[in-house]
Amino acid sequence: MRRSRIVVSGTVQGVFFRDSCRRTAREHGVCGWVRNLPDGRVEAVFEGTEEDVARLVTWARRGPAAAVVEEVAVHPEEPEGLTGFDVRPAPRT
Repeated sequence: MRRSRIVVSGTVQGVFFRDSCRRTAREHGVCGWVRNLPDGRVEAVFEGTEEDVARLVTWARRGPAAAVVEEVAVHPEEPEGLTGFDVRPAPRT
């Protein structure tokens, strides 16, 4: 089991990034969540096999068709045993 938290910069809000991410994660059996950040970035957590998590990180580097991804910061973390994949609300500032 592998877990990665990513933070995606660029034109990634208002382009269906979160919904596309959720759909792609579910297609590949990856658990976790995705949310917009107040500063215009998107944050996501992926848990699954090494191969499946790597596949989602690769997907995030291009995102959906309307996205313009400038950078993806990847932070390995300890798996928590998440189930399902959700779109979360943005954190309160």
